[in-house]
Amino acid sequence: MSTENPKAPEELFESINAESKRFLQSAIRYEDTTEIVDNLTYLWSQLVMQPWTDPQGWFEMVNKYQKSQFKLWNDLMNGVMDFQPPKDRRFDSDEWSKLPVFDIVKQSYLLTAEVISKSADAVPIDGKEKERLKFYTQYFIDAMSPSNFVNLNPDVITEAIKTDGQSLIDGFRNLMSDLEKGRITMTDESAFTLGENIAVSEGSVVFRNHLFELVQYKPTTETVYQRPLLIVPPCINKFYILDLQPENSYVKWCVDQGNTVFLISWVNTTPEYSHIGWDNYVQDGIFEATRVVKEITGEKKLNAVAWCIGGTILASALAVMQKKRDSSIGSATLLTTLLDFSEPGDLGVFLNEEEVDLRAAQIEKDGVISGKNLSLGFNMIRSNDLIWSYVVNNYLKGKTPPPFDLLYWNSDPTNLPATMYNTYISEMYIKNNLAKPREFFCCGNPMELKKIKTPMYFLSTIDDHIAPWKSTFLGTELVGGRLEFVLGGSGHIAGVINPPAKNKRHYWTDGELGQGADHWLETAVDHSGSWWTHWHQWLEQQDDRKVTARQIQTDGNHREIVPAPGDYVRVRL
Repeated sequence: MSTENPKAPEELFESINAESKRFLQSAIRYEDTTEIVDNLTYLWSQLVMQPWTDPQGWFEMVNKYQKSQFKLWNDLMNGVMDFQPPKDRRFDSDEWSKLPVFDIVKQSYLLTAEVISKSADAVPIDGKEKERLKFYTQYFIDAMSPSNFVNLNPDVITEAIKTDGQSLIDGFRNLMSDLEKGRITMTDESAFTLGENIAVSEGSVVFRNHLFELVQYKPTTETVYQRPLLIVPPCINKFYILDLQPENSYVKWCVDQGNTVFLISWVNTTPEYSHIGWDNYVQDGIFEATRVVKEITGEKKLNAVAWCIGGTILASALAVMQKKRDSSIGSATLLTTLLDFSEPGDLGVFLNEEEVDLRAAQIEKDGVISGKNLSLGFNMIRSNDLIWSYVVNNYLKGKTPPPFDLLYWNSDPTNLPATMYNTYISEMYIKNNLAKPREFFCCGNPMELKKIKTPMYFLSTIDDHIAPWKSTFLGTELVGGRLEFVLGGSGHIAGVINPPAKNKRHYWTDGELGQGADHWLETAVDHSGSWWTHWHQWLEQQDDRKVTARQIQTDGNHREIVPAPGDYVRVRL
């Protein structure tokens, strides 16, 4: 490409755009990929159509790129390869460096990726459009990595030679199996059975309605805290992320600390649930679970813990309860929960008002938003780890991924009702109405989070890409009760599921509230280990009275319906 041609950028990106669409349409045949392709096409069209404010800078960048590529080939011809690309796990194998042909393929790709990324970053558009462009550009760059192609990946070729081609045959079988399932296999799913080696905490379903099962867990201590504990998981995922295996089970740990633990297990909805909305999750979910817990235990107050969207639902419930002067929930813990959606993080790239409006009608027609589509969106945010690594391992190398409880859970998605999902996206992510006094209505009541006086514990995680911690921190400025904000290490999942016994990671406490997230962190105290112990000390401060351990009823209105983990959680897509 000549740097003297003023149409060079346009030609480059039109070519890349065409290739990206061809590749994505042929290589990724999971649900909702049409939308991915359309987004990529649209945004890159924006890229080539936007006026270039610095054409000289463009030509200089292309010229530098050409010189770097020429140097690679010249070094190859002379037997000298001294360029050291950035560390990248995709190219960890020695084969990528010691064999000149693959070394130059790798280095050429990394150089090309850099110039494409910088070009996208230089486009003079602002805000969310810029973020979307950068995201889909990076997704394309990751998709086109030579590591994803049989004839360009030396590790794949070596494995094929070693197995006399059996790895390629096995890989094709894996691909066909996943195409039938409509999702990538991330773990050996045959290794796990709910209730046997995952989600094994002992308990019973003691209540069931159309929206959830209520699980009560068997006590392991002679005495328990007087206030029972209600756990509200996200309805976007199955609850057993909180009860994977005994050594990393938040549920078991809470029971072992002397809590009477109840947990909501949301139904995996079908199109018949299309009409179920946000109000139902509050009224028929939170309120009904609270009523039953109080009825079973005979207590007037309980403690509630909610995660992610579960926390957003709980906050809505608290605001309605405040209107009704209902103080049944004596304390609330929100784990990685967004209340202010003005900066929603990586998920924001999928959401703009025009697309949301267009998709809403189709989702209403379908009755649900598919859990597989939701899962694909989450995986795209970390595509190298959650998509392409499995493409290489499963399809190109023909290997079966090892058993991993967290990835088994990650591969077990849930549908959401159309009405509920559309409200969530439109009112929260697009309009941010929950954060605005009296702009969002729930159960007929205008929401005013500032009037919530319930003591609240906010847990965020520093590397969270689903609910960025500085965004979740904004929630502390919206509510009116006594607050405790804690920042855990790691991300959305690992930062929450951090058992004290493993003594991993760290967390921050006691920063100064009221002056923004950065100031809070600057003034906070860093602790080693798990936030779980700090949280439970806070919980004790709310009410530390104890009573004789409560056993699960064997008769009456709330006796065992089925053993834990229940029936609703077993429904797989």
